[in-house]
Amino acid sequence: MNKNTSLLLVFILFSLSIVSAQKSISITGLLVDASTNEPMPFANVAVTQFPDNSLVTGGITEDDGKFFIENIPVGTYTIYFTYIGYASTSQKITTSGLNTVFDLGRIELSPDAEMLKEIEVTGKQATTNSELNKKSFNLSDNIAQSGGSVLDAMKTMPGVTFDQDGKVILRGSDKVVILIDGKQSSLTGFGNQKGLGNIPAANIEKIEIINNPSAKYDANGFAGIVNIIYKKEKKTGFNGDAGLSFGIGALGKKKEDTRTDLGSYTFNPKLIPSLNFNYKSNKLNYFLLSEFILQEALPNNEFTTRHYDDGRNTISQVPENRRQFRAIINGGIDWELNNNDAITVSGMYDREKHIDTSQVAFINLNTNSRERYYNWQEEEVTSYINVAVNYKHKFSKIGHTLSANAQYTRGLEDESYFLNDSSAIRVGRDATNILAIEHTTSLSADYSRALKHGKIELGSKVRIRRLPVEYTITPGNNSIIYPDMGTYSDWGENLYALYTNYLLEKEKFDIEAGLRAEHTDVFYDIDPANSYYQNNDAYNYFELFPSLRFTYKLNDYNRLSMFYNRRVDRPGEPELRIFPKYDDPELLKVGNPYLRPQFTDAVELAHKYSWGTGSLFSALYHRMIKDQYMRIFSIDDSNPDYDIVNKIYQNTGNATNTGIELLMSQNITRNWKLSASINWYVNRIDNYTGTLLFPYVRPFYIEKSSDNAGDFKINNEITLPANWALQLTGLYYSDKNIPQGKQLSRSSIDAGIKKIVWDGHGEFTLSASDIFNTFGLRQEVVSDGFTAMYENYFETQIIRAGLKYKF
Repeated sequence: MNKNTSLLLVFILFSLSIVSAQKSISITGLLVDASTNEPMPFANVAVTQFPDNSLVTGGITEDDGKFFIENIPVGTYTIYFTYIGYASTSQKITTSGLNTVFDLGRIELSPDAEMLKEIEVTGKQATTNSELNKKSFNLSDNIAQSGGSVLDAMKTMPGVTFDQDGKVILRGSDKVVILIDGKQSSLTGFGNQKGLGNIPAANIEKIEIINNPSAKYDANGFAGIVNIIYKKEKKTGFNGDAGLSFGIGALGKKKEDTRTDLGSYTFNPKLIPSLNFNYKSNKLNYFLLSEFILQEALPNNEFTTRHYDDGRNTISQVPENRRQFRAIINGGIDWELNNNDAITVSGMYDREKHIDTSQVAFINLNTNSRERYYNWQEEEVTSYINVAVNYKHKFSKIGHTLSANAQYTRGLEDESYFLNDSSAIRVGRDATNILAIEHTTSLSADYSRALKHGKIELGSKVRIRRLPVEYTITPGNNSIIYPDMGTYSDWGENLYALYTNYLLEKEKFDIEAGLRAEHTDVFYDIDPANSYYQNNDAYNYFELFPSLRFTYKLNDYNRLSMFYNRRVDRPGEPELRIFPKYDDPELLKVGNPYLRPQFTDAVELAHKYSWGTGSLFSALYHRMIKDQYMRIFSIDDSNPDYDIVNKIYQNTGNATNTGIELLMSQNITRNWKLSASINWYVNRIDNYTGTLLFPYVRPFYIEKSSDNAGDFKINNEITLPANWALQLTGLYYSDKNIPQGKQLSRSSIDAGIKKIVWDGHGEFTLSASDIFNTFGLRQEVVSDGFTAMYENYFETQIIRAGLKYKF
């Protein structure tokens, strides 16, 4: 164990915080005369604390006998209904943040002296249930990653890790759905997470992690859902903030560059200005959030050392040296048409242009000589336009709503790639261009009604996606580009869904049960000139996705929940794309147009124990995966001069993922909060034999494997005098098994300080991530005919300083 890992483990053993916000609930109902059924106006409604009967709040009924009382803290209450000349009655409620509105329905008062029988309306404690169903993290407390992206902020969250492509891993799986304000969005794409590294954390209010989504959510994403919630100002009038962040990244080299003139970028400057506005009047609320990123960066710095069975040994490095400009603008209007109807029109524009430059040398380790030498430049423009209209209607009864949403997204990817080879084997000049324009349209409707003992939800959704890709090749002499690829592909997916979800809350237990039905049509058309895949692909399927949660209240401090979920992960166009990516011409990443979805059944047992100054959350989970898909390493030996290794997406059979997650928090003092999380799991991968079709037919084999893995996180939040705050975070990810090998351990220690200035209008932050530069990715790969060590020492070590002024 190295010095930094030892230091981190000591740090992990040193302390243990998950902080969740306290929710409030509302109650409504109708008071009537028991003998005449007439509504009773101006009757008294009193809410008292159970069991001491101390008054908490109250109100009177309206002219029509209806009442509505809000902002009641979670807890157990007795509600008394009284009217002169009538016998009073009462109802006992145990409230819950899970269902925030309780419709007590029709309540009768009798004019005689007979006391009506007590009625009980039950639920659960909000802090417990909110954490058993989802975990929420307020980013205003995340100082150590201040000035960074959502991706930076998420790496401290329990159960969250990342793979070499920047994908989010929840409890060991990258099959995660990313939502923006509860909806799939252009900013993160549909079915991928490529925008997370550029979403400014400063504009985000909180992030929710939902490991066991209800039937209300789309069925994709077996590992869970990450919901990113943007800030929205609630103050009346004009307000906003202006900020400026400056940073320097890649402060040191974890591994020396191979012999090229350029090498990898270091001391990369970053400038991030932002300007946000909000204007709220009586009926209208205008909002605009904007941020601009100007930087040099090193998003990938890949070393691959290959050892062939015949004795050849080669090392190559691909430093992705990037100059980048990105603009993100998110705005809209909330319009309250009347007391019952509201409409929101919102739009998002995201445009990025970057130029990547790299020199790739292939070194023969036996002779220590440079054999092949490529240099390439990639110029890419990506943009997303997202337009959404959301309508919400509130019926006369509180908690009774109907909403409809229409959304259109246009995504653009325009990538030009220039690859030059100057070596003893050949001198070549190749160029490619990929133009992909995605159109996604979705329509959805959701209905919700609060009941006396819970609520019911119904909904429907239609989503139409089209993504045609044009591929232009300009081959040079002795081109290394695969011939006969064709010039286009066209992918489409139609999704039709219905769901119902029912929540029943009682004093000692609650049940949430739902069923989602989805029908999916998929097609993938390939240019007939493509010689590798002879047939277009089209298929459809109808599936049911049940979800179930049962929670039992052991006492006021203990809750126990059991979950069952069935979900699907559908490959998107990036996983299907037939055109290889040539950033490393000898380690080619390519999709598979015949890929199929994977299905998962998941069960979980979760428990929450709370005490006055802390809490302990624990979960035991087991997931059974059918037809999982992932990249497979395989040699293409068709080139007489050197071997090419393909990384091709394939379905690889069945697997299981079993683990335990612990989240512990404790307030050590009034100014010091400590938290820790442990996620320990076992990945079991079944043996599997399959067939690769690109660039020629050959078998592949995956050996059966089982391995323990885990991640550990510690977070310290310390409030200091004079409006200073300090945060110190430690992370450790253990070794874990992957198909064809192992991913090795890594760790990081991050720190940040914050000071509130200018009478609360200003905020200064200084942060440092991966202080000891130990968070790079390393994988040991064992395949047919070779072994490889893959190392990606991308930019993780960054120092940032930021200043924000609120007006």
